[in-house]
Formats: sequence, C-alpha cells, structure tokens
Amino acid sequence: MLPRLLLLMSLWPLTSAAEAWPNPDWPTTTPEAAGIDRALLEQARAYALSGGGSGIVIHRGYLVFSWGDPATLYDVKSVTKSIGVTALGLALGDALLTLGEPAGEVYLEFAIPPSSNQQTGWIPLVTVKQLALHTAGFDKDGGYTPILFEPGSAWLYSDGAPNWLAEVLTLAYHQDLLALLRARVFEPLGIAPSDLDWRDNAYRPHLIAGIKRREFGSGIAVNVDALARIGLLYLRNGVWQGIPLLPAGFVDQVRTTQPETGGLAPVDPVAFPDAPKHYGLLWWNNADAALPAVPRDAYWAWGQGDNLLVVVPSLDLVVARAGNAWSAEANANYTRLAPFLDPIAEAMPPTPGVDSLGNTALALLALTLLAVGALWLRIPIAPIGPKAD
Repeated sequence: MLPRLLLLMSLWPLTSAAEAWPNPDWPTTTPEAAGIDRALLEQARAYALSGGGSGIVIHRGYLVFSWGDPATLYDVKSVTKSIGVTALGLALGDALLTLGEPAGEVYLEFAIPPSSNQQTGWIPLVTVKQLALHTAGFDKDGGYTPILFEPGSAWLYSDGAPNWLAEVLTLAYHQDLLALLRARVFEPLGIAPSDLDWRDNAYRPHLIAGIKRREFGSGIAVNVDALARIGLLYLRNGVWQGIPLLPAGFVDQVRTTQPETGGLAPVDPVAFPDAPKHYGLLWWNNADAALPAVPRDAYWAWGQGDNLLVVVPSLDLVVARAGNAWSAEANANYTRLAPFLDPIAEAMPPTPGVDSLGNTALALLALTLLAVGALWLRIPIAPIGPKAD
C-alpha cells in the first residue's frame, strides 16, 4: 500500500499546478521551490534590461520571477497581431467563417483601395488563412497596399494583410473587435481596460460600416501581467479555469508551421531568414529548431522593440517581456532572442514528454489515482485546488 501512496503523492504537485490560475492575482512561488535555476533567470533578466522594461515568468501557472512594473503599459507593436488573431479563433468557433474561405466573400470591398489590385485578378484568391500567414501578397505597410505576388506563392511579412483580416472579422461580427475580445476573452482572464488599450487605427479611417476599425499590424498597449494571462490561455489550449474560450484545435493551428508555407521563400531573406519555416497563424515558433537550446514546441508573439509573449508547452512555461529593443536591427533574426530565451529554457526543471495537453491529462490521472488510493487505504481526500484569495 505504501508504494502506491508514494506514487500518488508524487503526482500531487502536477495536479495542483495544473489548476493554478490568477484569481485575481497570480499565485506565487520561488524559483528554488519550483526547481528552477535562479541564476539563469537573472542572466536572462540582465539581457532583457539592456532594453529596460518589465518581465514576468509563469511556470505551471505560478509567478516565479519578475522584474520592472507589471502594471506599466507598453506599446507592444506586432504582438498586436498575435493578440488580435484570438478574434479569428472566436470566429472559427462561432462558424462565422473558415480558414479556407476567400476573404472577399465576407468583405465585398476587400483589398480595395488601391484599385490596381483589381487588375491583378488575385483578389478572389486571397483566403482568410493567407491573411494570417503572410502569404496573401500584400506589401508591408499597414495602409491600403498593393498585392505584390500571387497569393500563396511567397512569404512577405506584412501589416497590410493582418489589417485586412481585422476588417474581415469586424464585418463578420458587426462589432468593434476590442469590445468583442473584452467580453469573450479579456474579462474572463481578469484583464481590465486599464491593463490593455487599443488605439484608433493609425493607417485607415477610424470607422468601417459605422464600427470602430481596429488594426492587427500594431496598436495595442498592454502590461506584462495581462500578456502573461493571454499566454496562459494559449498554454492551456484556449481553456480558462475549465471553460473553453477558444475552439478546440485553434491553438495548435496558431503554433504550428502550416504545410503550405514551410517550403515558400521569404521575399526579404535578409530581414526574415527562414521565417516561413517557423511561423504559424500570426505567431512565431521554433518548429525548425532555429534556437537549438529552446524546446521545439515553443512559440511566441514578437513585436518591434523585442516585446515578447513566449509559450513553451513542454516546460509548462509562459514568459512576457516588454520594453525597448536589444539591438538596432529591425528584423526577425532569431539569434537576437537566444541570450534571453536560452537561459530561461535551461533554467526550467525537466518535464519530459509533457505538453500543456499532457499536463491536463496527467492531472486527471493523478486525481483518479488519488481517489482510488484513498479508497484502498480508507483515508479522506482533501479538496484539490489553489487556496482562495
């Protein structure tokens, strides 16, 4: 009987950790108590602070390390893309559109202006998914830009395409996307309006069909506490405290390099080396092991100024960092991320073979075994879960 009880006890930390949520504040622990190397976290923090700012490290749902002010709002630039794509997940779950659907079927004035786009014959070919993959062909600028190549034939990092996606989703819902995300996602996560703001569109008219026109290319100012909450939602596959906020499978789409992009060439290979091999739906990833010291299942939102929201399922890890850039380079060269991400990954205790789905499955298994063990030993079971705040 004793070996069985020891087995059940060994699974207890995994069970309770899998149920840790900020309510309203993050449950906290120390790196030492979590089996994390503090010195390596401090090394990463020192590199991060070369650009100032704030940061937060969440492991198994617990705040284990932070720096700066968690309440300061930062203009996180293209991290907006990765937050905004959450609205695409909602629309897919609500069956308002599909990834393969031509964007012009939702938005009759799609891709115009400029009128020259009509002459290409490519507008009907642009799908919703391509707008989120940077393969739709739109030029970089976030305004009304030309389509430069046949959709699906190359990869070009663009603000114009995500901004068209924002308009498609606005018309699909007939609602301001900020109001939509506040009601469906931010409020359940405990993100208040004071934690996240979305400016008026800087490139296009402020209204579309009488509704606020948001942009995905940039525009969100947010604190690292709120970023980490969004990261935890994605880490838990769109489920928050047992309630699915995003449809099943959407997070896997987001974090996975899609088959149709992996073999494409980037239009600008100097600024975006190998980008098609490690980009999902408006999120970057490490699928090609471009960062060898970081797990291959890691994925992140990345904005100018080296603003980051990093999710690593195999380490049950979320890291948010906001501030100024570490380098004058304005590109997507992963080597700039290594001095920050490498020591954080190396600091974590090993959790072999466990991703965010695995954590949930193992937690349920642990709970079941605990109940069975208690019946065998005729011992009472205390309620499992975080202490009430």
